[in-house]
Amino acid sequence: MKTTHTLLTSVAMASCLLFAGTAMAQMSPIDYKASKARIKDDYSTGKKNCNAQSGNARDICVAEAKGKESVALAELENSYKPTLKTQYKVRTEQAEATYDVAKQKCDDLSGNPKDVCVKEAKAARTAAKADAEVQMKTTKTNADAKSDNKEVRTDAAADKRAADLKVAEEKCDALASSTKDACMADAKAKFEKM
Repeated sequence: MKTTHTLLTSVAMASCLLFAGTAMAQMSPIDYKASKARIKDDYSTGKKNCNAQSGNARDICVAEAKGKESVALAELENSYKPTLKTQYKVRTEQAEATYDVAKQKCDDLSGNPKDVCVKEAKAARTAAKADAEVQMKTTKTNADAKSDNKEVRTDAAADKRAADLKVAEEKCDALASSTKDACMADAKAKFEKM
């Protein structure tokens, strides 16, 4: 799941480049409608291609197709009418799409590894959404020449720590009693005092 966090970081950096480019050139209503139709067609084709698979592989394929569609629609909306809200929507859709695929991949596991996988996916989603909120609020604050964003960063850091603590606690659940207690104490000491 660490690759999920790396993927989210890469997506976030690509989004920043996308946002910079979309602010310069908006598309026409005709191009917008044509692009939206193309995205819908791509989704239909992608979903049909998933029918050739079965079981969890099919579920992963469908999640990927839905994710691509939702991100593409958010990016299209941002290209058509770029605002802080549409930029934020792109980042949150990317986080949700990545989470949905990761969660489906976790279904291939069982027991504690599956629980850890799900917690890691949720932690990566929480971190990506927190980062998106920080970016949106930071950009707005800078544009409005308002006060600093210390509180936003503190809240985002708290959200990330809480998510990381849940992952650590889930990993500790697989251990025996005294080792588990020590693991839990270490996790709380590490993530609650950061």
